[in-house]
Amino acid sequence: MNNERSRATRATALKRLDRLEQIEALLKSDECPTTHDLANELGISQRTLFRDLELLRERGLPIEADKGRGGGIRLQSRWGIGRLKLEYKEAIDLLISLAIAENMRSPLLLASLKPIRRKLIASFSPELRSRVDTLKSRIWIGETASLYVFGSFEEFDSEAISPVNEAFLMSKYIDIEYSDQNGKLSHRTIEPHYLFLSYPVWYIMAWDHLRDAVRTFRLDRIKSAQMHDKSFIQKPKQPFIDAIDGIEPTTP
Repeated sequence: MNNERSRATRATALKRLDRLEQIEALLKSDECPTTHDLANELGISQRTLFRDLELLRERGLPIEADKGRGGGIRLQSRWGIGRLKLEYKEAIDLLISLAIAENMRSPLLLASLKPIRRKLIASFSPELRSRVDTLKSRIWIGETASLYVFGSFEEFDSEAISPVNEAFLMSKYIDIEYSDQNGKLSHRTIEPHYLFLSYPVWYIMAWDHLRDAVRTFRLDRIKSAQMHDKSFIQKPKQPFIDAIDGIEPTTP
């Protein structure tokens, strides 16, 4: 008897899950059925339908209804925004982009950036949140690049830059394959301490273990990158600030 009851309970639960999926799919199709028509289509009472709709709301589906008899039900017009999901590396890239925008102090963006940033880091670990708080102080905005530098600027390789962004945020060592101004490739192990923008050219202000000194690396010249598990301790700013003064003629 108990086994039969359990099977009946599972069958009822599965039937309801299937019905919820049907309701969700119908609402996503941009149709706007009345509760009366939808209940008839599903073969249930309106009371059962209202319970199902409430459960879908609790699961995060923003359902709204027209008032009055015969009113339709639908998803809120901007429902997709709340369902946006980012991969970990995408979230890091976006966090760095927000920190850059904050440092540029654009009046058009400043009003919206703080709440966006809060929502983005809400799901991060406490250790990662503390790192995010230091981002702004590690990103520097300088003057526009000279025509000479601008003329040699290339588009970033997004596959190469994503590990650089993560290593920068997490203060990790990173191996890079780097092309100098003459196209000569070299392999470096660096500590990415600061980011510097001389628009439109981005530089990593890094401690270079090959030269055992501060060096600047243009992001558009990084051909590949691989992050280490090993962390580094943040070095004082001054040697990196000094390196900015000669950033145009300096090649690592």
